[in-house]
Amino acid sequence: MEQIARIIEEKIRPLLQAHQGDLELVSVTDDGFVKVKLTGACAACPGQQQTLSEVVDAEIRAVCPEIRGVIPVYQVSDDLINQALHILRRDKRDV
Repeated sequence: MEQIARIIEEKIRPLLQAHQGDLELVSVTDDGFVKVKLTGACAACPGQQQTLSEVVDAEIRAVCPEIRGVIPVYQVSDDLINQALHILRRDKRDV
């Protein structure tokens, strides 16, 4: 995991930050996959799959060929979940 974190810090993060984006290393699985979360502008970018495959996956696998792939993790903020629950609960009361 340290080696993956170093690759992200030195090679990947500067590229993403140049476009107001970033990347968070979530975990490295026992079966050889790296889980990451795109943040900033990268999180909503229509080219995020291309970024994951051509930048993140390529850079990591160039140094760590034992890695089988990169898996994006999509997480919704607690604030957004609470807003959605509020809307859903309000709509049910109005019925």
